[in-house]
Amino acid sequence: MRFTRRALLSSAASVLATLPTWMPRLAFAAPETAPRGGTLVCVFLRGAADMLNAIVPHGEAAYYRQRPFLAIPRPDDRQVAARLRTADLDGFFGLHPTLAPLLPAWAAGHVALVHACGTPDESRSHFRAMELMERGVDGDTGPASGWIGRHLASLGDGGRSPLRAIGFGTALQRALYGPVPATALRSIADFHLGGALPTVPTLPTALAGLYAGDEQLAATAQSTLDIVARLERLDPLSYRPSGGATYPESELGMALRQTALLIKADLGLEVACIDVDGWDTHIAQGGSEGLMAGLLSDLGAGLAAFHADLAAQIGGVTLVVMSEFGRRVTENGGFGTDHGHGGAMIVLGGAIAGGRVYGAWPGLEPEQLIGPGDLAVTTDYRAVLAEILQHRLGCPDLESVFPDFAATPLGIVQTR
Repeated sequence: MRFTRRALLSSAASVLATLPTWMPRLAFAAPETAPRGGTLVCVFLRGAADMLNAIVPHGEAAYYRQRPFLAIPRPDDRQVAARLRTADLDGFFGLHPTLAPLLPAWAAGHVALVHACGTPDESRSHFRAMELMERGVDGDTGPASGWIGRHLASLGDGGRSPLRAIGFGTALQRALYGPVPATALRSIADFHLGGALPTVPTLPTALAGLYAGDEQLAATAQSTLDIVARLERLDPLSYRPSGGATYPESELGMALRQTALLIKADLGLEVACIDVDGWDTHIAQGGSEGLMAGLLSDLGAGLAAFHADLAAQIGGVTLVVMSEFGRRVTENGGFGTDHGHGGAMIVLGGAIAGGRVYGAWPGLEPEQLIGPGDLAVTTDYRAVLAEILQHRLGCPDLESVFPDFAATPLGIVQTR
């Protein structure tokens, strides 16, 4: 078949239409595909996770008074089996027992926790809190784009991979909205062309001839097609994780597994967002066992597998776990917890100053709570993210990412 510009565009239009939405249609990326900084992975616990039962203040007597049925037993409580007790971290805070798989990463200094963390918003509305957190603002004013989208835009476009940002799930996360294309997917297979059309094998050669007079465009077109070809060869089902890692058979486990695969493939992935639903535990939340324990077990197993799998790459990876707000300190009549305010964040990575809990602890005595009885926020979540963006991802303009916000350094990221 003889290709001209008109013939190529006509015959290949249907092929190009099948390319992922992030691909800028013949305005392809330049040959360099390595990420300019580290890789950021954001895990969002949708529904407002009860971080008081995840990162347990077992040294706070008020915690046990307020939660007679849901509180996680102290590490030294011999009246319950060891498997049901809090896994102590520093004598005051500990992990829910199902998060114990994170202890090796904690001991290695690769996990940091930030308690009493969250947004200034006190609406306790899922929709509003998630919108503000993903936009990176604290009110109705400010940009409509997402904080990750603005971070990517601040880095510029030149010479970077088209596979910069992905969101696992059925819809693109609001945090990724912005001028830099990103895509939502359920599986790496979503990227595959499948080779069903006869023009697919001839498209690279045709493009090379078509743009032979423009070396830069020809190179960038070929580079993007090379990435598509490399993605075709990535099979998440046959992938064998490193370090004896075993991912849970869940949507979170699948997303983390595929994120690790993409990082190892060195295709220029800069940001991956993963959503985990089901954290709105108003009824029958459970304590050491039950509904939330199952959710935390999946989270702990997934993060531990991700850490073990990427042992050789962990110095360039930073993973953040966040939720839109926390839960009420006092348990309710349905043996659950209602919408609260302060929560916590988990940060995992090889360049994290881990092995400690950050943030000023406000206390859980009645006079120390805010609103109808909630943990106060003493650390704005943006302070955590800003430090990661600046020191791990090379963000040159934090003001554009988090407008009208001055971050106080926490020291959570190693800068040497």
